[in-house]
Amino acid sequence: MSTLQKHSRGNAVPLDGVPERRSRRGLLYVLVRDRYLYLFLLPAMSFFLLFKYVTLFGEVIAFKDFRLLEGIWGSPWVGLKHFRILFHSPDFWMILRNTLLLNLYNLIVAFPAPIVLAILLNEVRVNWFKRVVQNMLYLPFFISWVVLGGIITSLLSPSTGVVNSLLQFFGQEPIFFMTSTRWWPAVFSASTVWQSAGWGTIIYMAAITSIDPGLYEAAKIDGASKLRQIWHITLPGIRGTIAILLVLQMGKMMDVGFEQVLNLQNAAVFSVSDVISTYVYRVGLQNAQYSLATAVGLFQGVISLILVLAVNKIVKKLGEGGLW
Repeated sequence: MSTLQKHSRGNAVPLDGVPERRSRRGLLYVLVRDRYLYLFLLPAMSFFLLFKYVTLFGEVIAFKDFRLLEGIWGSPWVGLKHFRILFHSPDFWMILRNTLLLNLYNLIVAFPAPIVLAILLNEVRVNWFKRVVQNMLYLPFFISWVVLGGIITSLLSPSTGVVNSLLQFFGQEPIFFMTSTRWWPAVFSASTVWQSAGWGTIIYMAAITSIDPGLYEAAKIDGASKLRQIWHITLPGIRGTIAILLVLQMGKMMDVGFEQVLNLQNAAVFSVSDVISTYVYRVGLQNAQYSLATAVGLFQGVISLILVLAVNKIVKKLGEGGLW
């Protein structure tokens, strides 16, 4: 028997006789009702609208021979000329390799770090100690890379740095970390962990608090060890958060932080530290090759979009929600 009866006018009503009413909460109604919440959202929306979407119209200069005096629309069309120059340049393949490798190192080292820290902090039962550690981990996130770069350089100095002083104390030769093409990527990844792990830890700690405590109690009754509880309860409980942050991380695979690289790199490690962001800065701003720099940025954006779409689809096939 159907759960709905037909009204005399042809409208479907429930068996209790109460008709289904169309929702009258349209877009205008919602905007008026939640107007104060949208006012708080307005600054962020304005930022993305002005600096992320309106500026997309400037991507057209990647297909033009841009001249400042003639403007965007007055500059002549050159089609794919700048993309051909880009793909035939040996510098481009070097910066593409460096960008992907540094992001791969971060994916292997820096991405799991906040997960491990969040799980470890969740097991700490001394509240004051947990708060102190959280604050210490989160503090570098608010410090400029200019300051962090100076601290890292001082710590790793071959003559006066703390690290090399300890190596010499144990009879080891000093290591030139900042000028070694072998050690510089490791320094880069370690500095990424130092600066960003605290922020990621807070996100994962919030996800862990949403896990039902009864699951842990049941696991204890069944005799599960702490590692078993982490593996079978904690990690599955934050799997959705891990999946979303992984998708966002993949969207950054073509983008390495400009300030971080600029403050850590030097001429001795240029072959492993020159990335797309520093290349765009050097070619676009210092050499005034705006069209070529825009072509690089457009290529970077398209590949990042493809990576986000692909990884998001894979994540959804694995049973997670994804970004959309």
